[in-house]
Amino acid sequence: MTSRAAMDVRPIAETEFDDWNRTLNTGFLREPTSPPEVVDARRRHFLPGRLLGAFDEGRCVATFRSFAQELTVVGGATVSADAITNVTVTATHRRRGLLTRMMAQDLAAAKENGDVVATLIAAEYPIYGRYGFGPATTATEWTIDVPRTGLDPRWAGPDDGGRIDLVDGEDVRKLGPDLHERLRRAQPGAVSRTDLWWRLATGAVRFHPTWSEPCFAVYRSADGEVEGMVAYRADDTWGDAKQPLNTASVDWLIGVTPAAERALWHYLCSIDWVVKVKSGWRAPDDLLPHFLPDPRAAAVTTQADWLWVRILDVVRALEARTYEAAGSLVLEVSDRDGLTGGRYRLRASADGSGSCAPTGESADLVLDVSDLAALWLGDESAVRLAALGRVREERAGAARQADALLRTSRRPWCPDMF
Repeated sequence: MTSRAAMDVRPIAETEFDDWNRTLNTGFLREPTSPPEVVDARRRHFLPGRLLGAFDEGRCVATFRSFAQELTVVGGATVSADAITNVTVTATHRRRGLLTRMMAQDLAAAKENGDVVATLIAAEYPIYGRYGFGPATTATEWTIDVPRTGLDPRWAGPDDGGRIDLVDGEDVRKLGPDLHERLRRAQPGAVSRTDLWWRLATGAVRFHPTWSEPCFAVYRSADGEVEGMVAYRADDTWGDAKQPLNTASVDWLIGVTPAAERALWHYLCSIDWVVKVKSGWRAPDDLLPHFLPDPRAAAVTTQADWLWVRILDVVRALEARTYEAAGSLVLEVSDRDGLTGGRYRLRASADGSGSCAPTGESADLVLDVSDLAALWLGDESAVRLAALGRVREERAGAARQADALLRTSRRPWCPDMF
């Protein structure tokens, strides 16, 4: 067995991408060897220094990739993020500290680069807390029982003067980016999408040999403005009595107005032969069930943590967002990796702005950097974390005051997986 010290953890060279990609496939339980055209497409993700690998006697045994991202915070501002993905360690090389070494390299580089946070979508819950990440948003999937909704099966379009049109991938690439920008500028927890994202979503670039084209529909308001868009697929399921039992599954749905969201959900529920609609991952307080005459027709299928955040700069993170009330707190933040720990005075003004600075004053609230991340976008409660023993009050009532400052009227949501 090769010793830990003998294994090389470093950025890969472009000539090592095929080996790295094979290890990635193996880690995600996919067919190890990708077709040449898929490998060539995936090379678009190669950025010098951003793809890490662990090597044992020249063979790649672990993978890690990061890329630049923008994350929207409470109030609509954005911060620079180090987005982490493609993390695998081959089963033959687990428990040798390879992920810890790759993570340390990447986070140190992100900190030096000036990123405010790091982000990821965790495949497994227990892994990332030990690196200072905390679950900052939750996602919910509903399954709609279409016959039970109470909607008119003869529905023929929005009754607000708007319209829905089917479009193709080229239309989506033209209309989608601006629409998504409008959404993410107003949605805490949303992240930026690159041109490559849109090309992958529409099949112009294909990372998987089995990719199939979804259907695309656009909602235009009465004045012709694009306010919503959906990508969806349907299966081909029929009952024994020659009855259609098809399910429409949403890949993603963007709506920048409630009217657009309502119209798109009603459209999906009106498609002939479709008896169930799977919503895809939505905000946990999404309006979807209440767009239906019978909200119970939308049953929660899954609810789970989604976007995880690792704060790299406490001052910039807390000053980037807005606050629900005026007040002041001293937070003592522990960070075992030494990236951003310390004691900080947070001051929130009545206009919603906040300031933050290191301080030598006594702490009101003591917490780990991972729990600060869970509180930062407004989804978690300091009172709940105190009850769990994860946050400690040094001043009575400090957790309740933290909730008054940090929690938001609508919950944060990240529409994307990356």
